[in-house]
Amino acid sequence: MKLDFTPRELGYRFPAEFERQAALWLSWPHKEASWPGKLSLIYDPYAEFILRVAAHQTVKINVENGAMHHFAVDRIVNSAYALSINDVDSLLDNIKFYYHPTNDAWCRDHGPAFLINESEGTKAIVDWGYNAWGDKYPPYDLDDVIPTLIGQKMNLPVFHPGIVMEGGSVEFNGKGCIMTTTACLLNENRNPHLSKYEIEQFLIEYYGGDHILWLGDGIVGDDTDGHIDDITRFVDANTVVTVIEKNKSDDNYDILRDNLKLLKKMRLPDDQPLNIVELPMPNPVIYEDQRLPASYANFYISNENVIVPTFRDDTNDQEAIDILQSCFPDREVVGIDSVDIIWGLGSFHCLSQQEPAI
Repeated sequence: MKLDFTPRELGYRFPAEFERQAALWLSWPHKEASWPGKLSLIYDPYAEFILRVAAHQTVKINVENGAMHHFAVDRIVNSAYALSINDVDSLLDNIKFYYHPTNDAWCRDHGPAFLINESEGTKAIVDWGYNAWGDKYPPYDLDDVIPTLIGQKMNLPVFHPGIVMEGGSVEFNGKGCIMTTTACLLNENRNPHLSKYEIEQFLIEYYGGDHILWLGDGIVGDDTDGHIDDITRFVDANTVVTVIEKNKSDDNYDILRDNLKLLKKMRLPDDQPLNIVELPMPNPVIYEDQRLPASYANFYISNENVIVPTFRDDTNDQEAIDILQSCFPDREVVGIDSVDIIWGLGSFHCLSQQEPAI
């Protein structure tokens, strides 16, 4: 289908994650190189993530074939029994599988960007270009076509902007604000032919926003060149949580302090300042001499839960959960161990993409 107008011109917008969802989308992890020596260890926390969300909304999972489908079901069922979760059959009814082969599991970045048009009661998909964070991890040809495959399966219109963009690089308040980072979107390994102004126009036209807010660098260990979903997240239309580092000798201290200063200067479209809630960083998570991008900001907001990565940190894990619970009084904040998952350099938000309800 040829689409002669942009999503914004047609009345579409990208909803905030905290708005009502129809489904959670995932791509089943299978790439050993993403979790070298640990792939088998991530399935229990990953399955728990699926089960927590499937208790109240649909979960849709991309798999390569029938063998991967059956393997996934076995792991989910085994985890359900290990967690003493009852009524497993009803949970499985909420989990749908799609035979869409992928190169990797990071559905936030290669998955469909769903748009809604409230006045017409319709959905659409944006299929941004995907180059595995600046051609870092080829091949990525299967991941790059996932949004269009899903659009075809769901019989939805698909927009193709023709530039590289990743879901983890942008954050939304649902009222026209789009927040991102210069470190990622202005990186020469994404769209070197575009100016900052031109990138802003793509954000406005294809996400349906009108107010762009820019932060600076991302956290240490983040191989995406500074994704926003590791540092600052909208929890309602006026409020963000942002991670801070308390230890002045930590490499993240200055980076996160500078981003906090930028947040304090920002204004919403009505010229009001942001409400800013500070979230701690976990103690450094290091594996095989590598600092990993562990952050409590990489949470996923579902209709009834907020799934937060935890890192076996006796002090900061609970503090982060308590702060987020105060931000989401109508949802249960659930911490799930992410020490093995973060070896893949991402956690629950990186692994997921929401499909909004309409």
